[in-house]
Amino acid sequence: MFDIQITGTNIRYADGGISVVHVQFRANDPESTVTLNGYIPISAEDYQGNESITALKNVVRIKLIERLTPEAE
Repeated sequence: MFDIQITGTNIRYADGGISVVHVQFRANDPESTVTLNGYIPISAEDYQGNESITALKNVVRIKLIERLTPEAE
């Protein structure tokens, strides 16, 4: 399993409220032979504010799996 580290969050505002939150991350496999990094956008509806690091890691993990797994055809 990948070790995911949250390296930051970037909150973008529009029209007086949160429009999207970018959760920046870095992930390594146990042998440190594969490294992933980037950000996952979270919509304002899905971001409640002050999420725990564990909650953000779970969101990143789910979104990474969705992007790495090909859609069923």
